Amino acid sequence: MQLSANQQRVIGCLLEKQSTTPEHYPLSLNGLTNACNQKSNRDPVVNFTENDVQNILDELIELRLVTIDEGLSGRVNKYDHRFCNTEFSNLQFSQQQRAIVCLLLLRGAQTPGELRTRSTRLAEFNNVNEVESALNELIENDYVIKLEREPGKRESRYIHQLADQQTNLTNNTHEPKVNALKNSELDELLAEVEQLKTELRQIKAHLGL
Repeated sequence: MQLSANQQRVIGCLLEKQSTTPEHYPLSLNGLTNACNQKSNRDPVVNFTENDVQNILDELIELRLVTIDEGLSGRVNKYDHRFCNTEFSNLQFSQQQRAIVCLLLLRGAQTPGELRTRSTRLAEFNNVNEVESALNELIENDYVIKLEREPGKRESRYIHQLADQQTNLTNNTHEPKVNALKNSELDELLAEVEQLKTELRQIKAHLGL
């Protein structure tokens, strides 16, 4: 499966909203457009129009990765993914694996610590080791690869292998990409702080404090 950057964003949003807001799933075109343009948990931040999203949906429908529930009697059309964990898909993930793939589709390469911090509404990870275990299972099936650790970084980042060579999302401005980079750096720092807090709690519990 070789998804364009735009297709990755749409599939990632459908996966996310199916888990976090099941009462509003499947999504309408307006709901999906808002999800794609969401400023939190997205990298880069984009500014899709409904026409942009409709064109992407048409591509995914042709690829049989999305189905459309055509509205009757004035109801709006709703869109549902067939990307994974359905009888029509070859991709069958555990809840933890699904959460990781969803986050990688929405935010690109991330560390295990970042994935754990950002996955709270998608799956439960008791510790970073569980994240790494799920990542290793995805690596064994060639869905994810581990990148070389960057100089000065504590953890290596991981990225999915479901993308084609296209790297640019449809976006009307370059400014949000700069903001997204700053947000990504801040999120990484917050993830490290949360990890340190968890380790400190474990140490206190061991010492009976």
